[in-house]
Amino acid sequence: MNRVMRKKSLMSLYINNIIRCHSKAFVVAVMLSFVIVCPMSAQPRRADYSKLSSMVRSLVTVERIASLGTLQKTGKAASDDCRRLCAFVQTESDSVLAANGARTLARYGDICIADIPIGSIAALSLDRSVRRIEAGRGIRALTDTMAVVTDALPAYQGTKLPQAYTGEGVVMGIQDIGFDLTHPNFYTADGSRYRIKRLWDQLSADTVGSTMYVGAEYTDEAALTDYRHSRDAVIQSHGTHTLGIAAGSGYDKHYRGMAYDTDICLVSNVVSDDVVFIDSADLYKYTYATDALGFKYIFDYAESQGRPCVISFSEGSDEDLRGDDVLYYEMLRRMTGPGRIIVSSAGNSGHILNYIHKPAGDESAGTYISSSLDNLTMVLQSSDDFVLRIIAYGAEGRDSLTITSRKVVDSSDSTLTLTAMLGGARFVVDMTAYRSSVYPDKTAYDFYIEGPDRIGRAPSLSLEILGKESDVELFRTGATTFYSYGDSPHFRSGDNTHGINSPSAAPSVICVGATSYRKNFRNKDGKNVVVDWGAGGVRAAYSSVGPTVDGRTKPDVMAPGSNIISSIGSYWFEKKPNELEFVVDSSYFNGDKYYWSASTGTSMSSPAVGGIVALWLQANPGLTPDDVLGVISRTSNPVSGHDGSHDNLCGYGQIDAYRGLLDILGLSKIESLSDRQPCALNIYVDRGRRLRISAGEESTEEMSLRVYSVDGSLRYSSVLKSGQREWSVDLSALPDGVYAVQTDGADRALTGSTLVRLKN
Repeated sequence: MNRVMRKKSLMSLYINNIIRCHSKAFVVAVMLSFVIVCPMSAQPRRADYSKLSSMVRSLVTVERIASLGTLQKTGKAASDDCRRLCAFVQTESDSVLAANGARTLARYGDICIADIPIGSIAALSLDRSVRRIEAGRGIRALTDTMAVVTDALPAYQGTKLPQAYTGEGVVMGIQDIGFDLTHPNFYTADGSRYRIKRLWDQLSADTVGSTMYVGAEYTDEAALTDYRHSRDAVIQSHGTHTLGIAAGSGYDKHYRGMAYDTDICLVSNVVSDDVVFIDSADLYKYTYATDALGFKYIFDYAESQGRPCVISFSEGSDEDLRGDDVLYYEMLRRMTGPGRIIVSSAGNSGHILNYIHKPAGDESAGTYISSSLDNLTMVLQSSDDFVLRIIAYGAEGRDSLTITSRKVVDSSDSTLTLTAMLGGARFVVDMTAYRSSVYPDKTAYDFYIEGPDRIGRAPSLSLEILGKESDVELFRTGATTFYSYGDSPHFRSGDNTHGINSPSAAPSVICVGATSYRKNFRNKDGKNVVVDWGAGGVRAAYSSVGPTVDGRTKPDVMAPGSNIISSIGSYWFEKKPNELEFVVDSSYFNGDKYYWSASTGTSMSSPAVGGIVALWLQANPGLTPDDVLGVISRTSNPVSGHDGSHDNLCGYGQIDAYRGLLDILGLSKIESLSDRQPCALNIYVDRGRRLRISAGEESTEEMSLRVYSVDGSLRYSSVLKSGQREWSVDLSALPDGVYAVQTDGADRALTGSTLVRLKN
């Protein structure tokens, strides 16, 4: 089903679209590092670039060059009001935005999300009341291609959930792509009640009369089921799968999600593959800021219903040193709070090299580099001068190109562009220096090299950092690959750290990594499909490893993420018959056939944690992100093979829904109460307020039974006789509320506690 959507940077699409909107005459000026002299007195004013994030700076620069080109030809400045950017703006003044043709879409204190004419950004940046304008590139879905990496996680098939907490009264939010709104997984288990309450499809073409910034919203069952699927669900199914893990009822199957009684609110946002649905004039409206509007939409719906809310986000992009997400992270901090939680996938780069550190004292550090594209990108950071050496290994020998960091810094606009023949092929190298947004005492460098398709394959390329006195960090970005070559002792630097995606790296977001429990699954045709990422709860090798670029420990917590079975989109599946190998089951509902499939990635882990947090919010609707992290730190279990210490591999360990609930309710203070559930017993309360306990086989020994209220008081105790498989206890004398039921038997599987709810 799901495949990795390796995203071309939306920034390049933005820039290319601006170029297409104007005369091509100015492209040469762009290649000359944006240096242009115009004799006209009516030149467009330069922006205050210190206030602009890199993407905004690039847009403004190209826009200015376009305007100058038009001015030279016609004597009039270019004017194009159709292209607008969705961006974060740090200013307390809505009036200055309005005066520049911008529209405020959301505000949290002095940071707002605004819709800005691209041609007005320069003037807006020059206003003293505006401190920063920021927009970042888009994101990719964080699921690995099943045909390549279908790992092993228990799909929560029949997982015993705390009986008293099912997510009732909580809003489960999912911002994702590819939603099948008709799948029976999103009804109650008996199919009688539809649970999706809202959808904002940011790609919807049904915009006549819509009040949404982009796309349209659907606010009742008839509108949602008539719409049938998000616009991109014919090419995506990611959201159908993640929603099923977080909140699916399972319908007639046992692939039930974690919080199956929640109400559901959805936002279908945009990743790179969705660009085919976007009109070029609207391309600039889809940024990090648009994603933030999606989070706000879900939180606002929950607030309108007076309910707590958790949002799961299984998308992300690379962290950077340019500061493209400074306001984004601050906006998320202000947006979250009591009863408003965001969880997000760590990323799937833990099994590859992401980071190289050349410390002072070492002569060099290096790696071979390649990409599936005709270009590759990296980011470097250092407070010292250093040298980069690129070697191309062609059929006729080796060619090298050497670049000094000092030359980059001293170049016009701190940008150095070179063209060179290396290994028989033509390469363009571009390197830009700027102050690091993470460590202001260091200089960061964006490195870009363009060459033959699948760059680094023919000729092969190596990159080496030189300078014994220099301390330099190198970060992989985009589709770039670091690798060693055969038995060569050279260019073998690098490790898998610093791979956490944004916005999971944000301090206020709960970052989720993945564990693996099984190496195979059996599909619908009975075939045993084997893809081995480990078993027994080990950390899945693909799960991204911290720290963040500013040195904070991430991920925060782990959850199963391999071979997860959940719902997939029927509209997408019609076009993907080759994915049949990963289908494990099917259901019929309202005369249509629907499917259940296995998939892998931290995309699957995040909604599992999101669903568990929904259970916790039902127990305490006022939990904050810090509260949730506190519960996680106290109650998570060590990941298999790890000692349980808080680290950049596994965070605080694997989440434990039940222990977390005991902690939240204060029941963990009862010494005689187990912090795990008895796996061999089924315990529940029937409609007659009788406690029902059943076992798979007759008990050979007596068991003790105790019932506690949430204040820790013992409310009932007795002995369950041997020689039986079922027991019944009348609890009708107890008042309504949640109770902890403890059983103790000779068999460990019969010993433990579970939560039940008494209510009329």
